[in-house]
Amino acid sequence: MAESPPICDFGWKAVDFSLQGIDGRTYSLADLAGPKGTLIVFMCNHCPYVRSIAGRLAEEARALAELGIGVAGINANDPTAYPEDSFENMKAFARDHGLGFPYLVDPTQETARAYGAVCTPDFFGFNKDLELQYRGRLDESRTTLVPGARRELYEAMKQVAGTGKGPDDQIASMGCSIKWKAA
Repeated sequence: MAESPPICDFGWKAVDFSLQGIDGRTYSLADLAGPKGTLIVFMCNHCPYVRSIAGRLAEEARALAELGIGVAGINANDPTAYPEDSFENMKAFARDHGLGFPYLVDPTQETARAYGAVCTPDFFGFNKDLELQYRGRLDESRTTLVPGARRELYEAMKQVAGTGKGPDDQIASMGCSIKWKAA
């Protein structure tokens, strides 16, 4: 089911976490924060929205790193109900799509809940003080990559890196709902 997150709650402070990456390391927010900002992407392996943008996301993450923006992906989906989102499949997905940023698993889903994540992909762009400044989309692509699309995420995070503030006008991301575990 397609979902869209709410508009950006400017200034909301990032919540710390301790999550395992596909490289076996455990990461906290401080480990991932860049000197000019941080981008946290809630994502998964099976969502057609994520699959269509994965290559471009990898490219944009490299470009953002050059601006001093730290980037990480977090998969909170229930791998029991959605085996394609298992930890082992996360490793293959990252390799196949050239993800050069830490890809973390949120097995309890506590981090996704603390962030108010709604869908995959769901982008949380923070300034150097870890205040939310962007909750928009990568670009206009949905389940099909739009060639030549305006680089909305990159432009917004470049602005955040330079000024500490995100753009006033943002278009929410759209993607598959997070696959929550049964209560």
